[in-house]
Amino acid sequence: MTATAAPGGGTLAAGEVLARYLSTQATELLRGLRDLPAQETGAEAGAAAVAGAVHDAAFRIADALGCFGPLLDPEWAERLEGELYWLGTTVLREHVYAARRDRLVTALRRLSGEDDADPAADGTGRRNGVAEAVGTGYAGGAVPGARSRAGGEAAAGAGSGRVTAAGGRRTGVATAAAVGAPRAVGAARAGALLERRLGLARSRAHSEALDALTSARYHALADAVAMLVSDAPLTGAARRSAAALPEHHDELRRVLAAAVAALPLARAGRPYNAAALARGLAAPRAPAADDRDDAPWRHVHALVRRARHAAEILAACPPGTVPVRPAGPPLPAAGAALDRDREAVEAAAAAAAAAATPRIAPATAYALGVLHADQRHEVEAARFTFGRLWQTRGEQE
Repeated sequence: MTATAAPGGGTLAAGEVLARYLSTQATELLRGLRDLPAQETGAEAGAAAVAGAVHDAAFRIADALGCFGPLLDPEWAERLEGELYWLGTTVLREHVYAARRDRLVTALRRLSGEDDADPAADGTGRRNGVAEAVGTGYAGGAVPGARSRAGGEAAAGAGSGRVTAAGGRRTGVATAAAVGAPRAVGAARAGALLERRLGLARSRAHSEALDALTSARYHALADAVAMLVSDAPLTGAARRSAAALPEHHDELRRVLAAAVAALPLARAGRPYNAAALARGLAAPRAPAADDRDDAPWRHVHALVRRARHAAEILAACPPGTVPVRPAGPPLPAAGAALDRDREAVEAAAAAAAAAATPRIAPATAYALGVLHADQRHEVEAARFTFGRLWQTRGEQE
């Protein structure tokens, strides 16, 4: 193999390129970890930004270790990779729960028409389009597993529909308000239930993060990361020219291409896949059905993220150091589409879990069913976007 000369003379080694990248990311990670404990009340946005920076740096290092592992001590790299994924996930989890809560509550307000000036009527006695879609546009009812009781809410809502104007004639506005009241109550209670469940989950995640940052496991990981700043444990393979770096990325691209080929892109070729939603609502097999549909997408998401981070290392090489490879699909755009897919999948699962709360009221279960369907629509839209990106600018070997 012919060594590639770096600008200014000499040969740039693959290990040197990797060590520089790992040192930069390790410095960012240690800086974020230093700022992380200062999560004061009222500084939620700042705390989320710091946690996000820690998460990104940890995952960048872990993905680099996974892709370019042969250049490093294999046992050390594999152990550190897993610990970095643990750290990045742990510090960000509470903020993920907060974002999921905000996403679902906002979606409930949108679906129930609360974002409009008058959620029940448009001034002419007719219900607005968004609120009407919630009332009649979803035939699936509650998500699978929802347990309901015969409550007084439905009866009260029906009884309120007997309001009449002077002279005994029913007015259109009164009728619309009476019909919409149970739905409004259901949406409000669904929002309160989600706030409570996700608030508790966030509190637990915050406690787990604080415990993790004081554990012996964390301190051992911080010591290993500090070593990356100046003394990464490179192997003899790291002495090869930097021109060999794309070989590792090419192997990852082949694995990614095979994983994408296993996805049902033909089914995801429509912006709304009603068949997938129907399977997701078919009790009692909904959790298993959702997992069968979603697990391959999670796998591809992880591979796209790893390929994107590996491409950053190649892009950091001086011009002319590494051979140019044919452009494949736009990894940042594909990763963004899969980020949306994952967020919508997890939000739909949160709505389904809330709907399984014992003794839930029918109106609340109905609102959560509409919310679950709405989030699964978002899943299908994100997968449609990914499929278009991948098939339009497909992977080139």
